[in-house]
Amino acid sequence: MKFVVDCMLGKLAKWLKILGFDVVYFSRAEDKDLLSLARKEGRLLLTRDHRLQDRARDVRVHFIASENWKDQLGQVLEELNLWGLVNPYSRCIDCNAELKNLPRRKVKNLVAPFVYEQATSFAICPGCGRVFWQGTHFEDMERKIQEILGPKPRKLRKRKRPKINGPGKNICPEANEKGSS
Repeated sequence: MKFVVDCMLGKLAKWLKILGFDVVYFSRAEDKDLLSLARKEGRLLLTRDHRLQDRARDVRVHFIASENWKDQLGQVLEELNLWGLVNPYSRCIDCNAELKNLPRRKVKNLVAPFVYEQATSFAICPGCGRVFWQGTHFEDMERKIQEILGPKPRKLRKRKRPKINGPGKNICPEANEKGSS
C-alpha cells in the first residue's frame, strides 16, 4: 500500500516508513498538491483535515481520528488490515526508497572506522546513498516496534530485511529529534 500523508501527520509518516510502508510526506504542501500526487501515483491520502477530506472526491482518503501518533499508527494498521505487511527497517526514512543489503567489504570507506569494526550488517539507500546499520538505538527501536505490534505475535511477511539502525544518525526518531548524529 502506498500513502501520501498530510502535514499534520509527520510522526505517523515516519513510523509508517520505519515499519516498511511506501510513504510520501512533506512538512509543507498545498492541499491541491497532495491530491494531485495521490491521484497521479495511486496513493491513499491520510489526513486529519476535514476540508481536505471533503475536497478529495476522486482520491482515496482515510481520515485519521486521533492526535496521538501511536493511536494513529494503530488505526492505520488495524482499519486497513496491514499487520501482515509490516516489514521494519526496509525503507529509508529520509527519501522512502527501499533499502538494499550491502556487503560489509563495500562499506569500509562509507562509515566511521568504529562502526565498521562493530557492526556486522549494513544496508544502503539507492535513492540518497545513506548507509544504515544496527546502532546504539536498535534495542530501543525494537522495543517500540514490539509495543506497536502488540503483545500477541503478529505474522510478518517473510521477506529478507536488513538488520539496520542508522547512518551517522540513528533511525530512532527520538534521537533524531534531539539533534543526535
